[in-house]
Amino acid sequence: MALVQCENLSIAYEGQIVVRDLSFQIRQGDYLCIVGENGSGKSTLVKSLLGLKSPMKGRIVLGDGLAQKEIGYLPQQTEVQKDFPASVREVVLSGRLNSRGIHPFYTSGDREQAAAMMRLLGIEGLEKSCFRDLSGGQKQRVLLARALCATKKMLLLDEPVTGLDPIVTAEFYQLIKEVNTSFGIAVVMVSHDIESAVRDATHILHLQETALFYGRAEDYTRSPVGRRFLGGREFD
Repeated sequence: MALVQCENLSIAYEGQIVVRDLSFQIRQGDYLCIVGENGSGKSTLVKSLLGLKSPMKGRIVLGDGLAQKEIGYLPQQTEVQKDFPASVREVVLSGRLNSRGIHPFYTSGDREQAAAMMRLLGIEGLEKSCFRDLSGGQKQRVLLARALCATKKMLLLDEPVTGLDPIVTAEFYQLIKEVNTSFGIAVVMVSHDIESAVRDATHILHLQETALFYGRAEDYTRSPVGRRFLGGREFD
């Protein structure tokens, strides 16, 4: 069964329908990139997948034992988040909060997982550093580690490379790809970078109120909408 099944989904933003009659699914190990122009409903769809926004029509069904509180989420950064006065270790550990339930204290298992995620993303040497003092790329690694502490099945990433320089962006894309392929974690990423999306993703969802395209990335590059947005280029 799919981790997520969206059936005839319609979603509104500020009273206006931005996604209409959308159906797609996300399976274990998928890497789905959601692309489209500004205002096409990408971030609104992510909020609905997280249970933060109810659809006007249709339904979102979670399967394969996935609960919404077990979805790792890396949102678009705000100025408040960038200036958060906590240590790296505290930020990463906070990814375990949803799993704590009524228990107020972190367990040794929580701390071990946080340490493992910091090692995985190469930030273990920063664990005592203040989050707000880090570079943009370091902050995104910390927030990715936090999201990974929350899940073993699915990550939602909303424009995770905004404001990063090209080298750091390429490194971050590589990290996401490794998480997807090495751990089998499904990745759902909102992105304006269509070229990188078709290189890394297994599937593309191109939104513009209705789905202009949903399917495998290689088929997107040959589709009319894909060829139009990619300037006629295909990618191996």
